[in-house]
Amino acid sequence: MEKQHLMARLVFPQSGLYVITRDTADHRGELVKEVAAALRGGAAVIQYRAKRPLDPLGEAKALLGLCRQASIPLIINDDLELAAGIGADGVHLGRDDGSPAVARQRLGPEAIIGVSCYDSVERAIQAVEEGADYVAFGRFFPSATKPGAPCAHLETLTLARQQVRVPLVAIGGITLDNGGTLLAAGADLLAVVEGVFGGDDPEAAVRGFRDLWVRETAGLGINPS
Repeated sequence: MEKQHLMARLVFPQSGLYVITRDTADHRGELVKEVAAALRGGAAVIQYRAKRPLDPLGEAKALLGLCRQASIPLIINDDLELAAGIGADGVHLGRDDGSPAVARQRLGPEAIIGVSCYDSVERAIQAVEEGADYVAFGRFFPSATKPGAPCAHLETLTLARQQVRVPLVAIGGITLDNGGTLLAAGADLLAVVEGVFGGDDPEAAVRGFRDLWVRETAGLGINPS
């Protein structure tokens, strides 16, 4: 029996802050410290994203332990086999990472499958038809993580909100100053890297975003995760 079947996975939240790890964490201890702080602040989801990891298996296992303690989903970016190997809650797929259907077959019916849709509502519709549990759009603003990524438009979120019945994640250069516009346009979750880890206090940064949710969604009857 594979490890990912030994523990039931968590469900994807309907709203909240989707925190993505950064490549600039120098070693596992720093990475764990940063993610632990984000979890204390109230992160709704953690994504392990490491383009140049020294020890991806060790880092992913360490983060899974933290997320299990906090009852928060851990999503693995791009690497389907790593997600399967550690029993992560799910995987996030980019343009070249395969289909949601293949990921579902590999990870099982309870896995969380997310798909990057950039600025395309049509791609989002197709992803949901193939089994995606959430879809992500972006980048919406200048981003230090992906400076060369093409821009997405607020209108895309609004159209997706009308046509797609899974949570919508917005990503790309999101701050406390601009995040509210994405929520108003239809985003359910905001995905943030530097907005959380770019300063000295990730816990306080996450709490700041949660306050943003309270302000922006109070009149809509939506509660932050």
